[in-house]
Amino acid sequence: MASIFGHGMVGYTLSKIINQKNLKWLLLCAIFSTILPDFDVLAFRFGIPYEDPFGHRGFTHSILFAVLWALLLTFTVGRKSKIVWFLVIFLSTLSHGILDAMTSGGKGVGFLIPVDNSRYFFPIRPIKVSPIGVERFFSEWGVKVIYSEFFYIGLPCILILVILYAIKKYNGYKKRTTSSRRMD
Repeated sequence: MASIFGHGMVGYTLSKIINQKNLKWLLLCAIFSTILPDFDVLAFRFGIPYEDPFGHRGFTHSILFAVLWALLLTFTVGRKSKIVWFLVIFLSTLSHGILDAMTSGGKGVGFLIPVDNSRYFFPIRPIKVSPIGVERFFSEWGVKVIYSEFFYIGLPCILILVILYAIKKYNGYKKRTTSSRRMD
């Protein structure tokens, strides 16, 4: 799995791309939704094996889970802009499995559970798999994880946010120059 930092960056970026009204609750829910699927690591404590549909990287990493979670938040927390809420939460939740399918470890992601329990990886897997547990994360391997996430997740997110900022600035500049011409 990618770390909570890598997943959180994607949720933040998705909320900024899709949400033009800067809804703070939506931003927080998007970031939480990128991390939520990994709550399935608790399955290990209950003796549920990795390969089980409710094991790690199972149902909570599936497309169906992303849809159900997005609907739940959209109709309980989301106020206006239901389509925006659904899109941001759905894509944020789904992004978790996508990033995990790009990691160097694990046994794959159950995107199609409950229809198919097969686990999938993408052909390109450049992100170092994050160790489970805080103690293991703060290690030499954890540094490698952060580096790979910065390169493959952080930099693309930063680039997208910079482009988005530049577009907003340009549109604001265009509006100001257009309105000042009308006054003349």
